[in-house]
Amino acid sequence: MLKRSFDIAMAATGLLLTGPLILVGALAVRATSSGPAFYRAVRAGRGGEPFHLYKLRTMRQDGGGSRITEVHDSRVTPVGRLLRTFKIDELPQLWNILRGDMSFVGPRPEDIDIVRRHFTPEQMGVLDVRPGLTTPGQVEWYPDLTYHDPPPPGVPMERHYLERHLPLKLAGDLEYVRTRSFLRDLKVILATVWCVAIRSRLNPPPRRPVPDPGPHGAPAPRSCAASEDGIGEGGAA
Repeated sequence: MLKRSFDIAMAATGLLLTGPLILVGALAVRATSSGPAFYRAVRAGRGGEPFHLYKLRTMRQDGGGSRITEVHDSRVTPVGRLLRTFKIDELPQLWNILRGDMSFVGPRPEDIDIVRRHFTPEQMGVLDVRPGLTTPGQVEWYPDLTYHDPPPPGVPMERHYLERHLPLKLAGDLEYVRTRSFLRDLKVILATVWCVAIRSRLNPPPRRPVPDPGPHGAPAPRSCAASEDGIGEGGAA
């Protein structure tokens, strides 16, 4: 009850404060590329129920290709890259939080098809809670896992994500589900704000080796990171 009350109060306040920024971002998207200002994606919510996640569109509408965003993805527009750097494209998800689709902290919502086709029964445990705007499982590596562990030459990004990044992220998410608390959520929110507002303005950190997730994934080492959502827009509106 406390977590949900916090989510409602903070999401409503966040929408009031960032509404002008979302509007400016939407106008910039429409002015610099064809297509709608907002991107709507089907994600798996609590209990596996599908819901529409909202973001400002950061990719060309005719981008096509992989569902996973690469480090230097050519589909991302110049305005979209700026929006992604400061996570402005994620602000419309405050509406998802207000609606009850998401929480501020929880496992990042995954593509519904990936959940149905690639999650193990154990990994389905991340669906026991509402997905989050930020999560310990995806603030382990700054700026994101793809930066530290790009796919080897000739390996498609989507395959690399499914085989290496997804198990690591889900291991962290499962650890969060088992040990979650309101105090921990507050710490994760503060760490994310610091990383997005301050750390993103500094030089990128040196690349670090990403551990082999093994057959069922393993928790990644702890370090501050900006929230990262590996699923790309795939050029869709």
